[in-house]
Amino acid sequence: MEILTLPDRCISSKQRRYVAFPVMQAQSVRNLSAMSNYSLDTFRGDLFGGITAAVVGLPVALAFGVASGMGAAAGLYGAIGVGLFAALFGGTRSQISGPTAPMTVAMAVIITEHASSMSEALVVVMMGGFLQILLGVLRIGRYVAYTPHVVISGFMSGIGLIVMLIQALPFIGAPAAPGGVIGTIRVLSEVIGDVNYSAFTVAFVTLAVGVLWPGRLSRIVPGTLVALIVGTLLSVFWLADVPVIGVIPSGLPEIVLVPPTADFLLRAIEPALILALLGSVDSLLTSLIADSLTGTRHRADQELVGQGIGNMVAGLIGGLPGAGATMGTVTNI
Repeated sequence: MEILTLPDRCISSKQRRYVAFPVMQAQSVRNLSAMSNYSLDTFRGDLFGGITAAVVGLPVALAFGVASGMGAAAGLYGAIGVGLFAALFGGTRSQISGPTAPMTVAMAVIITEHASSMSEALVVVMMGGFLQILLGVLRIGRYVAYTPHVVISGFMSGIGLIVMLIQALPFIGAPAAPGGVIGTIRVLSEVIGDVNYSAFTVAFVTLAVGVLWPGRLSRIVPGTLVALIVGTLLSVFWLADVPVIGVIPSGLPEIVLVPPTADFLLRAIEPALILALLGSVDSLLTSLIADSLTGTRHRADQELVGQGIGNMVAGLIGGLPGAGATMGTVTNI
């Protein structure tokens, strides 16, 4: 297997096309080799970290599903598909993947502007996953390291602002407006006088707990989890007049297979590419954070392949696309 670890200068461009998939096979062999050193203490740590990350990530995934316009169940299915398969085939140990804010915003735009039905939106998700796999096979993941910090800062600030605007109506108890940010701005003046004060109180308390939760306690219990618990208990026992997510489907998700038209596939290339690039950058940035916390080094191209497989599965079962989730990863570590 040594030939698979030759540096790039020893491999011609023609050979490199045939080395990509053997490298993935070699990675599987290395993973099996690492399992030989797997101890009971390591298993306990992984089990506790996984359970904790799931407890923290599941409510967030449901919320992202609602915010995207696909529904809470889509967030759940996305957490299952991306979380499982990105972990199996990815290149970052200890990374937790699932629906994230950037992918949620991108999906909300795709649903309103690029897809006439949910089936078409899921096709875009699968195409985005395929493009991520292609980026990994072509070994493009390493170039994310050259992205300027100011670009990432501006990008994440923009995502945060979009999420805040989209959630402005649910914050006061009104249903989310179609059309994303523009739709919200158009109807905000009409509903601002009809505030559901119970919903507003719950939202405000939840926000305050999440923001003001002491950092020293976050290592024990994440502030976001505490905020979700406090807000839920407040709405259940004291303020009942609050809209809820509703019943979450039980059992395994159904596989969605709707053949798209050739015309739609051509139109879907642009949004699929946006999903692929956004998910890749989001995941690899989280991989860098995981590296800094664990002292390890991720494999960028392998991570893109794993994320792509996860997003293809998520689209197949009706789930929200995802990426490496910083909060879940830090909690897991």
